[in-house]
Amino acid sequence: MTSLDLVRQRLARFARSEAHGVSPLYEHLAAHAADDPEVAGLLTAAPERFAHATLLLAAAHRLVQAEPFHELSNYYPSLGGTYGADEGTWRLFREFVLGRADRMRELIATRTVQTNEVRRATLLYPALAKVKGPVGLLEVGCSAGLLLGLDQYGYRYQTQQAGQLVAGPAKAALGLHCALEQAPGAELPKIPKTVKVAAKVGLDRAPADLTDEDTYAWLEACVWADQPERLRLFGVAATVQRKSPPQFVVGDAVADLGKAAERVPGELPLVVLTSNVLPYLAGEEFVAAVRDLGRPVWWLSHEEYAAGLAHVLPKRDDLRPGPDEPAFGVVGLVRFEGGEVRSAQALAKTAPHGQRLVWLP
Repeated sequence: MTSLDLVRQRLARFARSEAHGVSPLYEHLAAHAADDPEVAGLLTAAPERFAHATLLLAAAHRLVQAEPFHELSNYYPSLGGTYGADEGTWRLFREFVLGRADRMRELIATRTVQTNEVRRATLLYPALAKVKGPVGLLEVGCSAGLLLGLDQYGYRYQTQQAGQLVAGPAKAALGLHCALEQAPGAELPKIPKTVKVAAKVGLDRAPADLTDEDTYAWLEACVWADQPERLRLFGVAATVQRKSPPQFVVGDAVADLGKAAERVPGELPLVVLTSNVLPYLAGEEFVAAVRDLGRPVWWLSHEEYAAGLAHVLPKRDDLRPGPDEPAFGVVGLVRFEGGEVRSAQALAKTAPHGQRLVWLP
């Protein structure tokens, strides 16, 4: 169980810093939920590390999926709805979730948010290209492992300076787009046509089986309901993954990291990948586990600075959002050898779902 005060704070912060300007529906719902102890109280059924606004919203999305003719679905573009958030949205949402409170609590207590945001591959591709391949890629908190397929996707980076930069296989089934900007003093990163990945391993406490209908429906529910393009990309990426699935290791991100790393042949450079995972982990323990793998390793991360790079690259206040600034991610690349940090770089600031990449000097 999680305290009511904490979940209300998280709901308010999510509405203000994450959904604002990105998801009008989820901003509206989270802001109202933060002020409603009954609705916010549903989220207290989750363990504290998982009790985030997105879990409440995903549980509601899953139940609306199951009742696609309910009036609330008119506000869910993922289900064909065309209404924008208005004065009736919160009333319908509140009645819907409280009328199904037991089912909401069951989902919230037993599930975790697994966004499988494949568009984040656009943020990671230029960073992975800095590691000479072929590499062995180990994703921690992989869910369905869609980011492990980043070498199979097509990329189009739109830049002001060089027009459109294209990478990835010519006939890729999935094409991803990203705006690429330069921070003052930065140069555009090199975007090679391909990156070579010779081994793919995913570590997760409960890897998502894309062939299971209930699991697949939950993963769809974790996609924000007013962003149907993200849902489409998920579906295409899932098809690609089914044709060439990675190896999955069931286990803990810290305790079982060494076991998962053993699946990557020793002759390959090992790249440990995390993407929006560390808020759910003990960051210092995870970094120590990477450091102690007993072989040279690169840590490629896409995390908020405080959750990720701050553990190895401290005192970078420029990587923290200001009081009125929307949340952003940071792409980092750290090299460990002999149990020591040999290099640590903050490469880029990002829009959290892969829409924009701002390359740093």
